[in-house]
Amino acid sequence: MMNRRFILSLLGLTFAMVAHLAAAVPPTEGKTPLPFVSPLFGDHMVLQRNKPNRFWGWTEPGKTVSVEIENNSATSVAAVDGKWMVTLDVPAAGGPYAVKISGPQSVVLHDVLVGDVWLCSGQSNMTIPLRASTGGVAAAQAANDPELRLCTVAGRTAYLPVAVPRCDWQICTPETAAGFSAVAYYFAHRLQEELHVPIGLINASVGGSPAESWMSAASLTRLGEFTPQLAEIQRLSSQSGNQSGSFLMHWLGEHDLGDRDAAWAQPALDESTWQAVILPGGFSELGVATTPSVCWFRRTITLPPDYVAGAATLFLGEVEKMDTTYVNGHWIGASSWVENPRAYPIPAGTLHAGKNILAVRVFKTKANGGFRSPPETLRLKLADGTFIPLAGAWLGRLSVDARPPFPWPLDLENYATMPTVFANGMIAPLAPLALTGVIWYQGEANQTRPAQYRKLLPALIRDWRAQFGQGDIPFYVAGLPAFMAHRSEPSSDGWTAVREAQAQAVAATVNTGLAVTLDTGEADNIHPKEKRTVGERLARCALAGNYHQPMVASGPIFRSLEKHSSELTLHFDTGDGTLVKRGATLGEFSVAGADHRWHWAQARMEGESVVVSSPDVPAPIAARYAWQANPIATLFNGAGLPATSFRTDDWPLDPDQ
Repeated sequence: MMNRRFILSLLGLTFAMVAHLAAAVPPTEGKTPLPFVSPLFGDHMVLQRNKPNRFWGWTEPGKTVSVEIENNSATSVAAVDGKWMVTLDVPAAGGPYAVKISGPQSVVLHDVLVGDVWLCSGQSNMTIPLRASTGGVAAAQAANDPELRLCTVAGRTAYLPVAVPRCDWQICTPETAAGFSAVAYYFAHRLQEELHVPIGLINASVGGSPAESWMSAASLTRLGEFTPQLAEIQRLSSQSGNQSGSFLMHWLGEHDLGDRDAAWAQPALDESTWQAVILPGGFSELGVATTPSVCWFRRTITLPPDYVAGAATLFLGEVEKMDTTYVNGHWIGASSWVENPRAYPIPAGTLHAGKNILAVRVFKTKANGGFRSPPETLRLKLADGTFIPLAGAWLGRLSVDARPPFPWPLDLENYATMPTVFANGMIAPLAPLALTGVIWYQGEANQTRPAQYRKLLPALIRDWRAQFGQGDIPFYVAGLPAFMAHRSEPSSDGWTAVREAQAQAVAATVNTGLAVTLDTGEADNIHPKEKRTVGERLARCALAGNYHQPMVASGPIFRSLEKHSSELTLHFDTGDGTLVKRGATLGEFSVAGADHRWHWAQARMEGESVVVSSPDVPAPIAARYAWQANPIATLFNGAGLPATSFRTDDWPLDPDQ
């Protein structure tokens, strides 16, 4: 038997060999060697003024790297994992400067400015480009600003933190500004009007992303509400393959027989075992008429020899819960948004004269799921404008009988909604870059869980501040705008509850601000085109809060309630000492008595207070203002800023609100 000393010496030799190999092999991320300098640092970038800046990259362990800008320089030695990090003071605001990075390699960053760097993040309303916003085309044409620099981080999901971001810096020109975040551009444009210093914007945003996808696993673990999801992500992280960020897509990949290389979508598939079915419908013939299932449907379309080639469109109507659609083996679309009528463009060259195969996979979760639109909705529009009806005879095959106790996915969305995936893929590789602060436009994706959002948003702010390691950096939140149809009776909804959660997070968290936008928005468009107002109100928050400009940044904020026999007096901090009514009538207030039943109220201003009452509530005890997703906003201050939705009660809202 080997003695203890020999075992220890053997272990020491093993460790020495590992260290030698680590020194000889360049560090990698997956199969890609890690770069000498992180691509976050590049030509045309902006460095943060008035605080130390960190630079980093990767080389052989133990190697010395130096960074120099003007008369400032510092060195660092690469750690055992190959990462080097240099902390360096930078010159005064302005430039351009050259940054020289020397070591086993030499890199020079050209045209570098020193100013203020803002991280801009959230979901689709932060991604909407300037050219797609109201007045954005004209704004882009005038956006020739060499002291504004733009950096867009490419969308990336990851189940563990990654090291290297996908991004590059660009000078603001009419061409680059047109495709950049409209909200972020208007925010920076207003800052520059007041500050006259270079501004760097880093846009890391993804449409449809919930707040938890932007938070680290450690932060979510402390909340204790995502334990099953985090455990599943840990399991998936140990597997090779696509990190889609969707529990549903992984579930289909594991259980759907037809998903393997899209085998059941291929034109050459042997259909001899498939059953004849009729669409819409098709599930009863496969034995799953009222039960959850994954089924595939195929149909052959024969086009004549004189078929006019070109782009076509496939219409399937509404589908519950998710469809994935192929033409001749080519993926052309997928959606898990039930109420979204499918209209998938088919690129030119996909269809051809002769036989063409349409294949549709449907994951049905409800008894009345599947194809939900009338038969005439199913049709194919050819390039010449003619339609081919698709209702009727198809072939079908059951892939997954998903009735209990068959395990279900943890989420039913086919796009990236998993916790941590954007924090790992897009935020982790940016930290600890020196920043001024963050602007955040998100909340739409959490409207079905607003009670949880009250915990998520403050936790996200703490999480990012910890990752960037620069104390309580400013964090400014864009409130949700008006959306959906206006309701004629007082009631509650998740959209409004998220607004409340945003206001609560800002009120309870230091160095934050809320840009209220409920007087903007579009009833039938979750992506309202008016972005200038949002960006400029976020800029007001920054100018007043971070830059200490003498500027009003907030509309009226409810502070206290005074009860009278038949009236309630609501007291406000107005921001500028005045309350202003916008419109003919002061609304949209409601009151309730001890029965908790809400009725519209009459309202009048008395100085910096509002008095509300209703003949239907002789003894009111609580009031609400603008308490719906699309309210009539009438309460402003003299600076033209609106009050946000608020309530004086703490009564339970509808389920999960």
